[in-house]
Order: sequence, then C-alpha cells, then structure tokens
Amino acid sequence: MSLARIRISWPKGAASATLDDTLTARALVATLPVKAKAQTWGEEVYFDIPVTATLERDAKQVVPPGSVCFWVEGGALALPWGRTPVSEGDESRLVTRCNVLGTIDGDPRQLASVRSGDGITVSLE
Repeated sequence: MSLARIRISWPKGAASATLDDTLTARALVATLPVKAKAQTWGEEVYFDIPVTATLERDAKQVVPPGSVCFWVEGGALALPWGRTPVSEGDESRLVTRCNVLGTIDGDPRQLASVRSGDGITVSLE
C-alpha cells in the first residue's frame, strides 16, 4: 500500500518516487519539504534528512536499483541506482542494512547526474 509520492530535484534533473506506508516513510513525509547537500558513493546518492528512526523488521542491505532507503546510522536518505564500493557483482549494496521506504518511478539511472555538493530538494508531489 502506498503512502505518498515525492519529488526529488537537483540542478540537472528530478525524479518521482512512490513511498510505501511504513513508519519511517511517514516520518519522512512529516518533515517535507527538505533541502540538503547531496553526496555520492559509487552509484548511490545520499543526503542528511531530519528524521530519526530505528531499523525496521524488513530492513535490507542489498536492494533493487531505484530503492528509496533510510540509513538509520547516518540519518540519511540513500538512493542507489547501481553498484556501490561494497557491491558484489552488479548488486546495489548499501553500507549497512537500511529501511526501505519505496521506489523511484521510471529509470533510477537518472540519478547519475547528481554530483556531490549539489543542492537536493525532496517535496510532496
């Protein structure tokens, strides 16, 4: 069951995502809109958001490309679209288990145009 659709924008593009109805996704929606500075780690974009959460029962470290994840230990939204420095093979592997909040709509490789230091905004669509 979906909770909401969000828009993630940066200087060279934007993506929409559908959030599932989870406790962490609800906490994210309650803070929107959020502005942050993007960081990249391999083929993943992440950035700090003002959300505090604990690991949910179904938290994962290996996720499908385009997953919208919350990195509990880092207090950051993590958006992998491909391999990271800890991936094995072609998988999208996060640094640790993360709460999965939803998925990017369409091709997640559009996130490849995000650069470290870019301003990034997350808002309700």
